[in-house]
Amino acid sequence: MLTGVEVACCVVVGLIVDMLIGEVSRWHPLVGFGNWAIRIESSLNHLHASRWTGAFAWCVAVLPLVVITQVLLLLATRFSVWLAPVLHILLLYFCVGLRSLRDHNLPIQRALENGDLVSARRLTSYIVSRDTTQGDEEYLSKASVESVLENGCDAVFGTLFWFVLLGGAGAVLYRASNTLDAMWGYRSDRFLRFGCVAARIDDGLNWIPARLTALSYALLGQTRLALHCWRTQAPGWPSPNAGSVMSAGAGALGLALGGSARYDGVDEIRPLLGAGRPASSKDISSAWRLVLNAAVLWSGVIILTAIFMGGALYAA
Repeated sequence: MLTGVEVACCVVVGLIVDMLIGEVSRWHPLVGFGNWAIRIESSLNHLHASRWTGAFAWCVAVLPLVVITQVLLLLATRFSVWLAPVLHILLLYFCVGLRSLRDHNLPIQRALENGDLVSARRLTSYIVSRDTTQGDEEYLSKASVESVLENGCDAVFGTLFWFVLLGGAGAVLYRASNTLDAMWGYRSDRFLRFGCVAARIDDGLNWIPARLTALSYALLGQTRLALHCWRTQAPGWPSPNAGSVMSAGAGALGLALGGSARYDGVDEIRPLLGAGRPASSKDISSAWRLVLNAAVLWSGVIILTAIFMGGALYAA
């Protein structure tokens, strides 16, 4: 069993390691998992695939990985008092993506500030699915800010939430599920049935973390505006979780996001998010600082909870 203090220490050390090292350039476990998911989908997603097929594919992709992770943690606990916490930290490091948000988005800001639209469009295309080939500064800045705010939940706070509840195996469960949603959870002819279960599972795992993320953004920004935008705008967003996160984040920053975005050559008019002025390049770093400050806030809450509650939080 890990005590509350050990959980808090793992969270803090894991985030520090992530900020110091960032993503490994080769042999990242999530990349390997993505390749495994591609193979599963290509084998099972045929013309007559159903939701049950997608559910089976999700189980094949995720459950063995989670079971193996938990078994290794149990064995590590019996082998050494230090090995299990080290493995928990390592798993959290591989699953969390705080620094990667900075590394993928701040170069977009630098390119825009240097007037290099070609590079800014290319860099933005790496992090969003919308078309960026004709984007101007406002369009690209809005895309980047929305990505930072939404992925603050997906890559950081959802991972921390499930790590605190279930340790390294919980972080693996969440990030694997989140990855499958990103790969399979599209409402297209190819994935509408096959990816439905992956999308719904991710929605369920993200329901509480998304609202805690939205609350964190609101507390650290323009609180009253953020709460108003969250309450009035989130119900109109297609995703039950992303709407809460992005509306609160946009309100906290005093920005007007959402609206028009081009996908596959077609302009989509999405619900508005937040209120205030349009996004500019400098708002990308502001969004990143909001996520960073929220991560510090979460770490502080986890530490204080561990100190006052103590005891064992989950089985290792």
